[in-house]
Order: sequence, then structure tokens, then C-alpha cells
Amino acid sequence: MTESYPDFTVHAVIGSILILDAVILGFAPAGPWDSPSFTLGIIGMAGLGFWYVAWYRFTFSRKGLIPWIDRWQDPHGSSRKVLAAGVGTLALSWVAGNPAQPHLPDPTGLVLMLIGLLISLSGIYAMLASGPLADSPEEAE
Repeated sequence: MTESYPDFTVHAVIGSILILDAVILGFAPAGPWDSPSFTLGIIGMAGLGFWYVAWYRFTFSRKGLIPWIDRWQDPHGSSRKVLAAGVGTLALSWVAGNPAQPHLPDPTGLVLMLIGLLISLSGIYAMLASGPLADSPEEAE
């Protein structure tokens, strides 16, 4: 029996189109809240959601949303990369909220900070779960 891997390209393409609209094109109806900029933010967040699903399917070759640590090939090494990505996103959120603030929508820095904190929390959890809090001594490397 052969394994079938979920297709990630549809999610990646839809996410790219939505992000392109949110960042460059700026086409958005006013919506029931009578605010095109709010609708544009919703479109951008939906695009990020599609990108996340595409990344998950590409990385883990399965459907789902939660990257369980037992699915990681190298949790100890990957946790450092995840934490570095979280810290990088936090730095980007500072840039978006301070020097780049006049060029971006107001909540951009706040949203990026939320994403950066969640990424950092995931990295710290993976470090602890594969290190000092590991179930068995051979898991802690």
C-alpha cells in the first residue's frame, strides 16, 4: 500500500494570492464593517493561514495543523532554529511598530509580536521537551 501525501500547492497559491492582494494590490471591499483596511487585514491573515497549512503539509507530509514534537526529525536542533525564527519575528515586529510604522497599518507590529511570541514559545517548549523535561534519558541529547 502506497502512502498518499496531501497536496500543499493549492494552499500555497491561494495564500500567495491573498498576501499579494493585502501587501501590494490593496483590493478589498468595505464589508459590513464599512472599513476596507480592516477587510484587507482579514484577507492578509487568511493568506497567512493558508501559507501555514501549506508549510505544515510540505514539512510533515500529512494533513493537520499542530506540529507534534514526535513528528520532528531533530527536535533538539530544530528547537534552536524555531526559537531563532521567533526572536527574528519579534525584532521584525519592533521595526514594524517603530521606524516603519508610518508605512504600515497600525496593528502590524502588534500582530507580528503575537506571532513571534507564539513561535518563541513553541521553540522553548521543544527545547524543554527534548532536553530537561524529556520522558526518557535517551531522548535528552
